[in-house]
Amino acid sequence: MNHLYVIGVDYGTDSVRSILVNAANGNEVAAAVFYYPRWKDGRYCNASLNQFRQHPLDYVEGLEYTIKSCLQQAGPAITANVKAISVDTTGSTPVAVDATGTPLALLPAFAENPDAMFVLWKDHTGTTEAAQINEHAKKFDINYLQFVGGIYSSEWFWAKLLHILRADKEVALATYSWVEHCDWIPFLLSGGTDAKQLKRGVCSAGHKALWSAEFNGLPPDDFFTSLDPLLKGFTDKLFTQTYTADESVGYLAAAWATKLGLTTDVVIGVGAFDAHMGAVGGQIDAYHLSKVMGTSTCDMLVVPMNEVEGKLIKGICGQVPGSVIPGMMGMEAGQSAFGDAYAWFKNILMWPLQKLLTTSAIVDNDTATKLIEETTNNIIAELSKEANLIPLEENNELALDWLNGRRTPDANQLLKGAISGLNLGTDAPRIFRAIAEATCFGAKAIVDRFNEQGVPVKGLIGIGGVAKKSPFIMQMMADVMDMPIRIHKSEQTCALGAAMFAATAAGIYSKVEEAMIAMGQGFDAEYFPDKNKVEIYRRRFLKYKALGAFVETN
Repeated sequence: MNHLYVIGVDYGTDSVRSILVNAANGNEVAAAVFYYPRWKDGRYCNASLNQFRQHPLDYVEGLEYTIKSCLQQAGPAITANVKAISVDTTGSTPVAVDATGTPLALLPAFAENPDAMFVLWKDHTGTTEAAQINEHAKKFDINYLQFVGGIYSSEWFWAKLLHILRADKEVALATYSWVEHCDWIPFLLSGGTDAKQLKRGVCSAGHKALWSAEFNGLPPDDFFTSLDPLLKGFTDKLFTQTYTADESVGYLAAAWATKLGLTTDVVIGVGAFDAHMGAVGGQIDAYHLSKVMGTSTCDMLVVPMNEVEGKLIKGICGQVPGSVIPGMMGMEAGQSAFGDAYAWFKNILMWPLQKLLTTSAIVDNDTATKLIEETTNNIIAELSKEANLIPLEENNELALDWLNGRRTPDANQLLKGAISGLNLGTDAPRIFRAIAEATCFGAKAIVDRFNEQGVPVKGLIGIGGVAKKSPFIMQMMADVMDMPIRIHKSEQTCALGAAMFAATAAGIYSKVEEAMIAMGQGFDAEYFPDKNKVEIYRRRFLKYKALGAFVETN
């Protein structure tokens, strides 16, 4: 096993990263990142409409570039011993495909049509459709929303499909099926040519597409057709069977093997969402909430099946057997804006520099560009430093974290953020502190929901960029939660989790728990609650809930 290697591919919001690791110990041999060029240019998006689309070419080009780069770094001896590739992606990030499983945007007729591209997780153009699904579900004796927390979100599979079918007749006519990003990439790598043969992961199917063994698959065609005739026949074109991420979809196709410099003996694993594989890469424990903290958060909880029997958690993103770890119940929650909330405030503060400095008569354009770049890179760290010096008081400025709506508990993507308690002494660090605190309060609302519904959260695991880079926010998280939070050592838990699943799909390990033990990198920090602050935060959290109730009502 010392000479066996696997590749984990992690598709994020802005970039794709691949890592090549030693399957015996999880040590990283090589890594490469590719920033999506079309996405970086802001193409196909309209933030004012909450429209966020990504071109499949960004994904395909990034896949080839990062894997080839890893293999070049590793050298031919290691390349010859690569045994498997597994992939995680954002989600729900689906796309319209033709009968061959080709995304419509890869066809000349739709190459520049945003409706033919991947509808990114944070695209909220389907809020009307989500509301209609929620209302429609009340008409049926079977509660088809029971395993997704009772509320369907505009961030998910069916709301996005229905919106695209209604919005674009040409795309609707050309759409044969609807496919999640995490299911399409393995299909691509394994040379799939028939959309009906495309293997769907239980992760995406159960948490976003209403698939459940209890329903013998998806809700029946009648459920969707009676909602809108545009959905007629889609259940037949989609899937009944699903697969866990420790299984294989097949082997690397000859064309991709030639392109990458690998063999057709390389196993391709079933795909899953980034936070699900990230929880595994971050060595999730039963009843410990694994928080993948980036632009948004995705919170994963795994519980033994027999200990959650008969319990349905209201207002979360789903509870699906085997979606995180095969054999355990996987539960998902999260926040629609986390790092995005800090980025929003940073962008507001940067506006005068970006708009005025480049036209300054005092500094040349090159100096202006460098000043803007330096300030952009340092502003969050400096705000954190200053915010940390502000005394914690019950009546400090207060904010809501719903800048991109609310994912959980109780999805409502139409909600807006808010800041209250402003006065003439309020400065940038104070507003930043309120926003950071709001994201921690949003996280506490999720933990409280699990606890209230009889699934106790016994600990916290922090994963991702914010967890690694912001001691200020992580300490605040521990104080607000009144609970320690362990920070995972790996910089790339999602890609590492994908590598663990690749090693399991290839048969190097018999189950993913064994891969977690052998390949896990452990924890390198832990934050403990400051007991002097816990009570003040408890009272401020009540104010946060009151402000939230006011905004939601009005």
